[in-house]
This record gives sequence, C-alpha cells and structure tokens, in this order.
Amino acid sequence: RPAAQRPAPPAPAPQARPSARAAAADDVAAPDEESTAWFDDAPAPSRPAPVSDEAIATMDWTALKAAVSSCTRCTLCETRRAAVNGRGADNATWIAIGAAPSRLDEKEVQTISGESGQLLDNMLKAIELKPKADVYVTSLVKCRPANPDGTDRAPTAEEFLACRPYLDRELALTGANMAMTFGQLAAKGLMMGPAARGKVMRYGAANLPVVATYHPDDLLRKPEDKAKAWGDLCLAKASHG
Repeated sequence: RPAAQRPAPPAPAPQARPSARAAAADDVAAPDEESTAWFDDAPAPSRPAPVSDEAIATMDWTALKAAVSSCTRCTLCETRRAAVNGRGADNATWIAIGAAPSRLDEKEVQTISGESGQLLDNMLKAIELKPKADVYVTSLVKCRPANPDGTDRAPTAEEFLACRPYLDRELALTGANMAMTFGQLAAKGLMMGPAARGKVMRYGAANLPVVATYHPDDLLRKPEDKAKAWGDLCLAKASHG
C-alpha cells in the first residue's frame, strides 16, 4: 500500500518592500531636541513700533507704566534688563528726578534704590515731606545706560529726548508743583542746558519751579557736601506753594 503524501507547506506570504519615499524619510535624522539649528534661517523678530509722543500725552497711569516697561523709543531697549518706572504717590505735590537708573536700580526695578534710596527718603523727611505720600520719584531716562564692560554711563542727548514725553506725562498726572533734580546730569538733562544749584529754575509750559541738588550717591561718597544739600532742600521748601 503506497504511503500517503503529505501536503506541501504553504508558500510564504510576500513581504511588502518599503517604498523609496519611506526609505528616504527613514534616512533623515530626527533633530536634536536641544538643537536650535533649524531656527537659523528664521527671520529675526521685529522690534515693536515705538509709541508716539501724542499717544503718551493721553495715557493714564496704567497705560503709561505699561508703555515704559515695553518701550522701544531708543536703542537702550536692546540692552536693558528692565525698564524702571517711577515710584511714590500718583498725586504727589513734589517730584524728585534722577538722571537714569543705576545697575542696582535696574536689578531692584526701583528708581534711586538701596542705600541711596534710604538717604533720599531721609532728605525728604528732613523738610517735613512724607516720601510715599507727598513725593513721586522718577528718572529722566527709564532704562539703564551701560558701557560695554557693564558699568554705568551717562545718558546721551538722544536718550534724554526719547524719554522726555514720559516725564512730561508723569508731571501732568501727578499735578506736582515743585521739582527737585538729584545730580548734575539730572539738572542739565531736565533743563536741556546749563543748570546750577542755589537758585530756582523753571521748567515747561507750566513754569514748574525746579531746584537742583546732589544725588544721594554723591553724598554717600562725599558726606561733607550734606550741608550744601541741606541748603538746597531749604530753598526748595521755601519756593514750594
């Protein structure tokens, strides 16, 4: 009796060959998550347009502080860590004006900060002012001007002019009727020319009385000038009102 023949095993199913398109895709290495090389050809983000003088002149406090914080009116916006708004009473009768934020001011995001700020408060208290209720403290330039090595530098004429509308709006919103400048740079920057201690100067269309004195930083370096600063404070007090 012949042996039964076993059925032949089934032929293997044909395997799909990857298409050339899929193979090419597999050959492309996935980008490294830490790499930013694929951004190299992307266009740089454009700087927002600077706010106009006319727009600043109509702002309330909220809009003004926001505009200062995001300002692009000069090239200091490219190097600053933070713009520094003024501090103090929004309805102050006095305004204290420095030239520009220092390195410490920028770090603290506060105009005339640290030990200098404490001395300023003491100077104001000495002529019977309440720093937080009677005085608004600000600077002509809202961003810190810095040298390439990171040290502070004096603001340029262009930087003073770029920030001038902010100061004028601060004066209008506070309604301050007495101003003091602190430091020679602040006095010259505000008056846009020669300025001197020991006399009452006038600023703007409102004929605001202005008295110049030493910056607290100067007095900390040279305490012997405090007597002269006291004379300036007394002159300002006598001129107020």
